[in-house]
Amino acid sequence: MGRFDKYLLSQLMIVFGFFSLVLVLVYWINRAVVLFDRLIANGESAGTFLEFTALSLPKVILLVLPMAAFAAAVYVANRLSGESELLVVQATGYSPWRLARPVAAFGLIVALMLSLLSHFLVPASVQELARRQAEVSGNLTSRLLTEGTFIHPARGLTFYVREISPRGELLEIFLSDSRSTATRTEYTAKQALLIRSDTGPKLVMYEGMAQTIDLETNRISITRFSDFSFDIGSLNTSLSATRSARNLPTGELLRASPATVLATGTSRARLLVMGHERISQTLLSLVAALVGFSTLLIGGFSRFGLWRQILVAIVLLILLKALDNSMISAAKKNDAAWALVYVSNIAGLAVTAALLWLAERPAVFSRRKGARA
Repeated sequence: MGRFDKYLLSQLMIVFGFFSLVLVLVYWINRAVVLFDRLIANGESAGTFLEFTALSLPKVILLVLPMAAFAAAVYVANRLSGESELLVVQATGYSPWRLARPVAAFGLIVALMLSLLSHFLVPASVQELARRQAEVSGNLTSRLLTEGTFIHPARGLTFYVREISPRGELLEIFLSDSRSTATRTEYTAKQALLIRSDTGPKLVMYEGMAQTIDLETNRISITRFSDFSFDIGSLNTSLSATRSARNLPTGELLRASPATVLATGTSRARLLVMGHERISQTLLSLVAALVGFSTLLIGGFSRFGLWRQILVAIVLLILLKALDNSMISAAKKNDAAWALVYVSNIAGLAVTAALLWLAERPAVFSRRKGARA
């Protein structure tokens, strides 16, 4: 690397670190607020909240790093152009292709970071988060074992037990379920038990009655039962543990064996797309940085700034992301179409090549201006 390459790369890394920190904080705070409402409102400790937010952090970083790489490339190019540094370097014989070399190196460094996150840290954190969510969901049953107190284990639910026998039987219980906007159901039972099943904890009530009120007509229907099972595991679906394909290693996703399809309940096409999407997402930082930097090389120096080129760069990135989403949606419908996942990256590199080609020929823009005059 030449001296200017090292200088440009160092500027890109410094600005990238700043934008990464800001974006991660913004995304993390938004998710932390939601987690705080769910966990603290359900009686969990602040330590559990901090643990959950820490486990969700790798996924947040994975989302923001490509945007931070794009923002860093645009910011550095705009600043160097405003201070005429790019103009001086180009006057010494540096072509746009030569200027893009440290930007490509910067994009590859960010791609390596994304690879570490996408293939190792994020799947591991998601798996650990699912395990902890299962534990928190299981702790929900312990909060029901509070006698003589009305508790609210979830929004729209009220539970009361008069007494708990030494054998763990719940005596004289009341359960009000108003989660539906159309009806409200109130359960009363002389006795109930908390049991565990393959689908999660359940509340089994004996010798009771269910009163369902139609909120539109105010009609009441009464059902008496000798035993009735209420699924407690569904009280907070956000904290239920399921086997997800997002927990699997990339190699297993790319193989997409029939056993994996059966275990996850996901189609083979979706598994293949998820595996290749992890690889494609790592290349997105390289494409974003090159598109942002090369767009600002178009048009040369201007004392009015490069706001037009910045807007064009943002529009190009939005179009590439829209293309990526559409290609992923199409690939999920056919397990032989997984290569569509890489179309947006190829298109981004083609756009970069076209922009650098135009930047190498400023006469194209001068002829256009002359023709308009």
